Amino acid sequence: MFFDNHDTPVFRPPSEARSFILRVTRGCAHNKCTYCNMYRGVPFQVLSDEEVMQQIQMAANYNREGVRRIFLADGDAMVLSTERLLKILKVLNETFPNLQRVSSYSAPKDILRKSLEELKELREAGLKLLYYGMESGDTQTLEDVHKGVTGEESIEAGKRVKAAGMKLSIMIILGLAGADGTHRHAQATAKAINEIQPSMLSALCLMLYRGSELKEQFERGEFHPMPPAGLMKELREIITAIDLPEGNHCIFRSNHVSNYVPLAGTLPKDKARLLAELEISIEELSKLKDWDVYNNSRY
Repeated sequence: MFFDNHDTPVFRPPSEARSFILRVTRGCAHNKCTYCNMYRGVPFQVLSDEEVMQQIQMAANYNREGVRRIFLADGDAMVLSTERLLKILKVLNETFPNLQRVSSYSAPKDILRKSLEELKELREAGLKLLYYGMESGDTQTLEDVHKGVTGEESIEAGKRVKAAGMKLSIMIILGLAGADGTHRHAQATAKAINEIQPSMLSALCLMLYRGSELKEQFERGEFHPMPPAGLMKELREIITAIDLPEGNHCIFRSNHVSNYVPLAGTLPKDKARLLAELEISIEELSKLKDWDVYNNSRY
């Protein structure tokens, strides 16, 4: 359910398919990551109170009783001040009697700008889940793609969300460091996951999107992407190195459109099965002798 009529792209996690998508910003405040073109050409904008309230009223008129989940869009709604977010959450709770949770994408810098106490306030006000594009736990990789944080800062951001009592869904990108940095990226990312202990973990495969700096680097011969089997080997290295406490319940998925093989399980319970499935995937994908990097591109 979406009620903003501006002609700009809207993105949301797969699990928010039935949510009311409430746009509180347009575009991405950072918008510098070399692998991403989601909001290129979209000037960042914070919507006014009037624009936000208009969407809320339209959703209420359409199906007040049926709204149970709300996703705050666009790319990083958490860039808003805590005061502004609390105001929006208050209106949402007053408007929708059956509201169960509010969620949002969140960039690491946005999380780090908020204290633990602020995050707890937001959690108590109904912001229960953050989707965090960590991408990598490796400082060098994060610097190369202009993420704007170090590996240590990316870990601190995730730990702060968990400490606030929010659910945390982390996204990582396989192949982000290219063939040259795969081991470094895999090991540091697994270490970050072990420290953060997220509620959910999603592995996406790197796509070379038209208009992204990373695709241009590839075309100049400066970036060397990994073939499908290599991406699965990287994921195998990550999962092998993930060592979460027994009894931990981290939902793992690799069912994004970018993935060559859909995997699903819970860590650490299903670790052995996931590794066994990865071995089969690596064997099968290794048979793709004529793999072309452009098959893993988006135009």
